[in-house]
Amino acid sequence: MTLIARRLAGHLARGLVMILVVATITFFIVNNIPGDPMAARYEKLIEGGMSPEAASQAVKVLYGFQPDGSMWQQYSEFITGLVHLDLGVSVTRPGTPVLDVLTEAAKWTVLPVLAGTLLSFLVGVILGVFAAIKRSGKLGDALAISGSLLHGIPQYVLAMLLVVIFATLIPLLPADGSVDILYEPGFNAGYIGSLVEHAILPVVTYALSAYGGWILAMKSSVVTVLGDDFILAAELRGVKRSIVFRYIARNAILPLFTLLALSLGLLLGGAVFIEKIFNYPGLGWLLIGSVQDRDYALMSGAFLLITVATIIANIVADLFYTVIDPRVRSGEEAS
Repeated sequence: MTLIARRLAGHLARGLVMILVVATITFFIVNNIPGDPMAARYEKLIEGGMSPEAASQAVKVLYGFQPDGSMWQQYSEFITGLVHLDLGVSVTRPGTPVLDVLTEAAKWTVLPVLAGTLLSFLVGVILGVFAAIKRSGKLGDALAISGSLLHGIPQYVLAMLLVVIFATLIPLLPADGSVDILYEPGFNAGYIGSLVEHAILPVVTYALSAYGGWILAMKSSVVTVLGDDFILAAELRGVKRSIVFRYIARNAILPLFTLLALSLGLLLGGAVFIEKIFNYPGLGWLLIGSVQDRDYALMSGAFLLITVATIIANIVADLFYTVIDPRVRSGEEAS
């Protein structure tokens, strides 16, 4: 078995265990929340004229397990449903499976957050190299200050500032929503243009909030690489400055690829405040709504989806780092 195959098998085994642990914790938290939402739903159905048997079955459909069974029976049915990708039915969207609700919301989160993360990564890495090389000059100081400033401002503050500036003071962009309802959904210029227009402020918010971290991380990584022996040797041999610069950037960026993969894994749950401010119908907005509406099946499903995405990102980051860094492969093969 190759090195990558062994690492993948180990990661998958640990990932399944982590998913089971998170699912178990989520199940028992939901079952111990004051007020017992399942009992409240059951009593409401009884008051509406349902028989106890029908009400019990209806609650089972909603939550994925029998609420009046033993705790072990409820947990067993919950895990069985999870194995079959059955997360129950949303209480706030009667008859709609939780998985369908999450899938619909995920598409509104993934594209804007992915675009903002990649944009901030690209700009932050490039400017981080200059911030490190020019760290003793005014340019380096200005770039470092910009990174520190944006890194310290909370996402929701940036979002509100952008709304005030570009939707109120200078009304160039819409302040909320995902698309103008006047346009017919489909592959047409008006609808696509409206999608892009509504996504600009969320994407810029994601990019600005992440930019500071990338530029500071890249600057620190480049400064570390500048002190390595191979850079000094290259300069002593008279290697062209452009080639040395390429060596520096290539070696300094390696640790950041791991952070990028982890950031992409966290993007599903990292947009709660931004989506709430822009009323953008993604997973963050959905998660807040499920808490407010006591839709615990939907809440549990959202937590599980975020957990799975994070675990997959960890696996991808580790495997990717093994592929791009020969020192990791040679060290593990030697051991």
